[in-house]
Amino acid sequence: MREVAAFDCFLEHLVDRCRRLLVLEAARGSYDHALEAIGRRCGTRVVGKRQAEQLVRAAAVDIAAFYAARTPAPAAGTTLLVLSVDGKGIVMRPGHLREATRRAAERATRTFRTRLSAGEKACRKRMATLAVVHDADPAQRRPHDIIAPPGGRTGRRTPRKGPKARAKWLTASVQHDADQVIATAFDEAQARDPQHRRCWVVLVDGAAHQLELIRAEAARRKVEIHIVLDIVHVLEKLWAAARCFHTATDPAAEDWVGAKAARILAGDAPGAVGDIHAEADRTGLSPDQRAAADRACRYLENNAAYLHYDKTIEAGWPTASGTVEGAARHLIADRLDITGSRWSVCGAEAVLTLRAVISNGDFPQYWTFHTRRERERLYPAPDRAEYDLTAWIRPSLRRAAHIAQGRTGAGATVPVCPRPRSTASPPSSSVRSTTGAARPQMWIGSADW
Repeated sequence: MREVAAFDCFLEHLVDRCRRLLVLEAARGSYDHALEAIGRRCGTRVVGKRQAEQLVRAAAVDIAAFYAARTPAPAAGTTLLVLSVDGKGIVMRPGHLREATRRAAERATRTFRTRLSAGEKACRKRMATLAVVHDADPAQRRPHDIIAPPGGRTGRRTPRKGPKARAKWLTASVQHDADQVIATAFDEAQARDPQHRRCWVVLVDGAAHQLELIRAEAARRKVEIHIVLDIVHVLEKLWAAARCFHTATDPAAEDWVGAKAARILAGDAPGAVGDIHAEADRTGLSPDQRAAADRACRYLENNAAYLHYDKTIEAGWPTASGTVEGAARHLIADRLDITGSRWSVCGAEAVLTLRAVISNGDFPQYWTFHTRRERERLYPAPDRAEYDLTAWIRPSLRRAAHIAQGRTGAGATVPVCPRPRSTASPPSSSVRSTTGAARPQMWIGSADW
């Protein structure tokens, strides 16, 4: 029996290591590459592709419970608490699109049968929402520390670096809507600052729907947040506007963008918008020629409340959402956007959340947590309230049992089971519960057994 038990433990450990390797390889690359890695390790193919997909989905079921039970490390009250949210599409199978996307795909009319024309969309992606929470120490800067002045830097002064992110925590979901992902990010921030004593900075890209959800979540939690528009998105709009006044290879376009960006960073975004409008009017551009410039101006006007960069850089807050932009690349694009991939909702959700856990550096702790939860589901602990406690009592102990129960009078009895014929093991029997169902009988062994 000892040899059998030892072999069972060894086999269980071996299977657990194979499952762990499969999950890591499937989260890193395609399922075909994951099966090849398992085959090289084991010497033969031990699992099929469909089974591998099922194992990966099963491995991700405890991620929410794992982070709900985790306590983040504390930080000083002067440390910034930074949140940023972004979205990225994932190519899905036809039956796994959101309802609005599915209806749009049904209504769409294509110019060509075999390819998309300019402006047409395939309507085959489902938007995944990502959120990043991290700590950062304030770092004061000046506008020219962020954007080079017209003509370039002289090199006499080293630009000051911005706040450096640390203790980054990523979350993402393609199954749940953006409001749930944002609420999860706020849960992590709440766990890091339950008393709301730190400065909360939220970096956004200007998406109106995300802004509404962020403000609603902050109001629900009664926390003050400072929303900052990502400067990188502002620069992209300015570069698009520069194409209205300069050719694609004109070096003067860089100076034009630098001058407008420096003015915006100095807190004069309305002045930059006025300059762009005046220049477009002065050059006599047609509506089509000035379309990109008008879009840039509307973008700046619609997000004017989040363009106070003069106060932002003076306070030492971050101005760019590079953390969430990088997360969108390495969480989604590097795995879920590989050539030829088409995903189901549950399959994409499992791989996406596992990649977030790995990126957070929490996979070893999560795997220990997951295996323990899996064992509890497979082998649940018996509920002792469901057992009737009976015991065989030797005649020499009956008097003590009577005294302990306060029944020492004539005719007093205690529940006594007949002594089993064999003393090698307890008798196998069952008793009836109060509801009439048979209950297993728990025996208390004695020195005779």
